[in-house]
Amino acid sequence: MYLVTANEMQQMDGSTIESFGLPGRILMENAGRGATQFFLEQFEDAENKKIGVIAGRGNNGGDGFVIARYLAQKGISVTVYLLSERQKVSGDAAANLELLPPLKVPVIEMPDAESFLAHETAMRHEAIWIDAILGTGLRSDVKGFFRNVIDFINQSNKPVFSVDIPSGLNSDTGQPCGTCVRADATATFAFAKTGHYLFPGADYTGNLKIIDIGVPPYIANDVAPLQYLLTPELIRTVFYPRPSDAHKGHTGHLLVIAGSPGKTGAAAMTATSAMRAGAGLVTLGIPVGLNPVLEAQVVEAMTDPLPETIKGILGEASFNRIMDLLSDKKCLAIGPGIGTAPETKMLFKNLLQENTKPVVIDADGLNILADHTEILKDLDTPVVLTPHPGEMARLIRTTTADVQKDRIKCARDFAEKFNVHVVLKGAGTVVAHPDGRVFINPTGNPGMASGGMGDVLTGVIAGFIAQGHSPELAAHAGVYLHGATADSLVKNKGPFGYLATDVMNSLPEAIKKLADSV
Repeated sequence: MYLVTANEMQQMDGSTIESFGLPGRILMENAGRGATQFFLEQFEDAENKKIGVIAGRGNNGGDGFVIARYLAQKGISVTVYLLSERQKVSGDAAANLELLPPLKVPVIEMPDAESFLAHETAMRHEAIWIDAILGTGLRSDVKGFFRNVIDFINQSNKPVFSVDIPSGLNSDTGQPCGTCVRADATATFAFAKTGHYLFPGADYTGNLKIIDIGVPPYIANDVAPLQYLLTPELIRTVFYPRPSDAHKGHTGHLLVIAGSPGKTGAAAMTATSAMRAGAGLVTLGIPVGLNPVLEAQVVEAMTDPLPETIKGILGEASFNRIMDLLSDKKCLAIGPGIGTAPETKMLFKNLLQENTKPVVIDADGLNILADHTEILKDLDTPVVLTPHPGEMARLIRTTTADVQKDRIKCARDFAEKFNVHVVLKGAGTVVAHPDGRVFINPTGNPGMASGGMGDVLTGVIAGFIAQGHSPELAAHAGVYLHGATADSLVKNKGPFGYLATDVMNSLPEAIKKLADSV
């Protein structure tokens, strides 16, 4: 499913009007009619309520005028608060504004702070707000009395329905532009925007419905948006039934290099999660001194004690043995819990340069890589990186806050520059590929904010690659499954307090649900 930027949506609208020949006023009519239907579905008692439509003078306001007309025709009490002088409204929006007086819909002009303050007391009597102030083209911070109006809506404690996108939300990044309407529901047009699914935009959007306004599919395909929403349909092949004669030799052998003193759990969870995801065999390479501990923690996975340094960590002495182990493996997962000592850094760099198998890099592997990203350009094998925002910030030498301001750009730019697949974890995980395509994951919940969740995800993605799936598909399926498993735990256990091992052990049940759904 496409997710579009503001510019991509503008191109689609323009082509639909100019080359396809569907007038803009019809697109606005379709938008307003569909939004009205969704509004009435969301607020079943709206017929007995006073509805306030607060509108700007652009096309977003025009959509609001259409909604006001349809509500009035159903006998619903509706008032339009226009944040402009009437004569400054133009085009299709003006044409729809002119249809309101014959229906006795009050239109109150509030072009400035003074007029807003004059009507503020009366506005408090509205029971539901329809936000049609600002559209998807907003890029700068909301200022002046528009900011006061948005703050008024949020502080009114009344239900809010947004038209296309909550006013004040950057439709590309999901970031509030200074302030933003917090909607209970949003009707968006033609396609969802990336900001609807990126956080915190998803929280501001509320319940989202996409309204078909008549944009032909070929026009959308000609624009070819590079953003998508991850859905079960996109990952269905991962969950197809296996052949009846499948055995562990058919379902892949993964090598996991992980662990150091105090971090055996990361190694164990990565290895076991790969098996929970269906990998036939997993070999866990760990410092020899940790072997007794990890043999007790992992039962199905095999361990291979590797030469260690005097500090009990992995170093260059392990290189030859690891390369031998890689010879018959389908994938390498490296990083969880290995530490960042100089000896381990040297081993990691040498392995990355000599390895010929697809590799998934997480945790300490990413921290080591942060100082040596240029080596990624010389690798001939597929690489999947799974950073959280802090690790991503180290990789691109910026702050976590800057990463969170534009998660898509950070992940996409790095993936394109270094020819790797980037799984930028967090609410609304972003999966970016070397060709510029980006996928946003809708599954997962705040209860996943606990230690070990990343180790489980690394194991799942690597386990899917070991089974023969492409790194791209493995990343998609792993991210979606990981979040969906946690979502099922929320239903059964509660909103938080479940552990990474709970997610790991619940993977088969979640796989079954996804397999049944496709």
